[in-house]
Amino acid sequence: MAVTGHEYDTLNTNADPGSEMATSIEIIQSAASNWSIEVTPTGATKIESFRDCLDPGTTVNVTFLPGTDPADTIAVCERLHNDGMWPVPHLAARSLRDADQLDELLSAYTARCGVEEVLCIGGGVDSPVGGFDATMQVLQTGLIQKHGIRHIGIAGHPEGSPDISDDEIAEALDAKNALAKAEGLNLYIETQFCFEADIVLEWEKRVRAAGNVLPIRIGIPGPATIKTLFRFAQISGIGPSMRFVAKQAKNVAKLMTVQSPHLLIAGLAEGMAADKDCLIRHFHYYPFGGFARTAAYAGAIAGGNIELLPKGGFDVIAN
Repeated sequence: MAVTGHEYDTLNTNADPGSEMATSIEIIQSAASNWSIEVTPTGATKIESFRDCLDPGTTVNVTFLPGTDPADTIAVCERLHNDGMWPVPHLAARSLRDADQLDELLSAYTARCGVEEVLCIGGGVDSPVGGFDATMQVLQTGLIQKHGIRHIGIAGHPEGSPDISDDEIAEALDAKNALAKAEGLNLYIETQFCFEADIVLEWEKRVRAAGNVLPIRIGIPGPATIKTLFRFAQISGIGPSMRFVAKQAKNVAKLMTVQSPHLLIAGLAEGMAADKDCLIRHFHYYPFGGFARTAAYAGAIAGGNIELLPKGGFDVIAN
């Protein structure tokens, strides 16, 4: 079951691998119990009611993509709120005109949409449309805090970013940890979508060793065809995992085969359970293969409706 934003930052999703009750299914279910899903304003037009595919209180991120009207993001957040969900709008720094526009957006989100949490990202544009070049500049305005929002996501990059160097990413994360501590903000990291658990777990240990204390939500690509996953991987510019998807895509006969993230999820769950200090607390699903399909998949795993496979991973049990 998905839970609301202020709850899952404090929950410990690590099952005790030494416990007699801790089976592999329980470890997976425990790790996957806290989850959220993403929707674009365009994708939302295809959903008649979010209640048809989500439990009340489910966390749903709403994108603010380059060149789109922020009014569309507001409208989707309002729909989600009215349907009993927990909307989390994206604030894309480089797509914001100025502090006045940011203030207006936050006013609309809180007054009309019941927003108590936002995801603050740089935004995928080469040149800023206004005065903000980075998320830290948005955070430092104090406007998010002024509107009573204390739960703030920032972007994480287990495989690096084509837009910023590794050193700059590390410096930015240090600064955000310091800001969270100084102002008592409930910051968390939400990552790009990933494909390989080992890469993610190694990254988590690396940033933790460097001083990160912020909880982490890992981006999970929902079930989709290999062709679709390859297209999104190309757009996002992810690193080592791109080779993983490219290898799958070379087999033309398999391009339309639906790829499930079960091995990724199982690998992450095992790593989380084995390391009591692991900061991964939550899975965030990107619905590349369809919103309703991804929501059903995430809900099934969180509910423990899975069966283990002999060679690793699991299948979701159909209702």
